[in-house]
Amino acid sequence: MSQRQRLSVVMIAKNEAELLPEALASVSWADEIVVLDSGSSDNTMQVAREQGAQVFQAEGWQGFGKQRQRAQAHAQGEMILMIDADERVTPELRRAIEQVLAQPASDNVYSLGRSNLFLGRFMRHSGWYPDRVMRLYPRKFNYNDNLVHESLETQGAPVVKLAGDLQHLTCRDLMAFQRKQMNYAEAWANERFQRGKRCGLFSIFSHTLGAFVKTLLLRAGFLDGKQGWILAVVNAQYTFNKYSALWALHHTSTQGRV
Repeated sequence: MSQRQRLSVVMIAKNEAELLPEALASVSWADEIVVLDSGSSDNTMQVAREQGAQVFQAEGWQGFGKQRQRAQAHAQGEMILMIDADERVTPELRRAIEQVLAQPASDNVYSLGRSNLFLGRFMRHSGWYPDRVMRLYPRKFNYNDNLVHESLETQGAPVVKLAGDLQHLTCRDLMAFQRKQMNYAEAWANERFQRGKRCGLFSIFSHTLGAFVKTLLLRAGFLDGKQGWILAVVNAQYTFNKYSALWALHHTSTQGRV
């Protein structure tokens, strides 16, 4: 009989003392929990230690991709489960993960279905469910270097869907969510600008309108009630911020050369 694979839960966190207890409690059954603190000013590290996590610190923010790489470097398990402080592993998902751990080691990467909370409602449409993310994988794999919207580099490995949901408390406070979206938009624009990308005014407005229509109609956001309509506007606003920021960076740099 093959030996059960060891599981390392890996998390990056900054000022997440309020959310950490429930997140860590949902994975307390793992062989180890690694939390990499990104310069918290609250008691995030203390809370993580009290929950039994191994806590490390990383100086200098180099983006989400690099930070996840740093965190994973501290893990010892054969399998990695990467989660965030605002996520919770449901009992059904835990059972699915434990079944994977009981199997012989392979190169399979596992996708988890996320159930996203938006203003008091776990969305079932709007492109927010099942919102599959590749978070369970052998330690040989790692994240790319993207500043934002980082992803796992699977190197063509088979991807297997797991049963059960990863609950994601995406938006509990609209203004806090909007501020986070602004930060993401800025990071996205800076990354694209550094790669020589640019866009025009038509692109800004066509992408903005497209985001609204896609969320509300193509992804049936209207079936999510009032939250679906609000999310369609929020997604359009986020898209506008991304592309207008990219346009502004290029416009400013061009003006500076005149």
